[in-house]
Amino acid sequence: MERNESLRRDVAAIREQSPLVHNITNYVVMNNTANALLAVGASPVMAHSEEESADMARLAGALVINVGTLSPEWVRGMECAMRAASEAGIPIVYDPVGAGATPYRNQVNDHLLRVARPTIVRGNGSEIMAVAAGFGLGATTHTKGVDSTAGSDAAVAAASALSEHLRTTVVISGPTDYIVCGERVLENRYGTPMMARVTGMGCTATAICGAFAAVNGDPAEAALNAMTLMGLCGEEALANSQGPGSFQVAFLDALYRFGQQQ
Repeated sequence: MERNESLRRDVAAIREQSPLVHNITNYVVMNNTANALLAVGASPVMAHSEEESADMARLAGALVINVGTLSPEWVRGMECAMRAASEAGIPIVYDPVGAGATPYRNQVNDHLLRVARPTIVRGNGSEIMAVAAGFGLGATTHTKGVDSTAGSDAAVAAASALSEHLRTTVVISGPTDYIVCGERVLENRYGTPMMARVTGMGCTATAICGAFAAVNGDPAEAALNAMTLMGLCGEEALANSQGPGSFQVAFLDALYRFGQQQ
């Protein structure tokens, strides 16, 4: 009950405050991410140019960095935004998409995570293990493109080490989502395998974490509430859809309706 009350309180705060969530994210998910943030009540903006990313970050309630489709120009924009957000005390949510897949991707993650300390790092099991390995905190692992080759439970130890090293909250997405903050480990078991059949659901989870971090000063609680909302809405969407295509629409509707009839 306390968990549900915390979730509803955060959703109400998002809808009341409509925090600006600055996303530097990948081409594949921009539309999905923006629509999901709008559905939950936040205000999305996508601004990746290094000429304006720092200024935009300073205006935001949270900054979301997603390295899904990398280019040197975008990396510079991410770096500028992360520095500005850190200096202004604005929460940073970082998604190391495809970490472990290529040396360049690993190099970028290693660099950006040293530019500014993220408030929340969210990824699948393989991505979290790869990021931890980059800091010498575990065995090297590989990612299948952007898909995980490791279950979320296999990455808990790496997430704990990474959390302590970066002094951040780490979220591992999977059949069970783990939210790790030092020795504190929280779990979310809501959700459906259909979510893995729709592109960008993990990236959407990262953006939703940004909306919650903008209104809740406890990063672990904010992340748990965000992942719980994702899971609950995923289950509702599954009950109101016929497959991946209709699931996407039903998921947005579930985000929009959450709490209105409960």
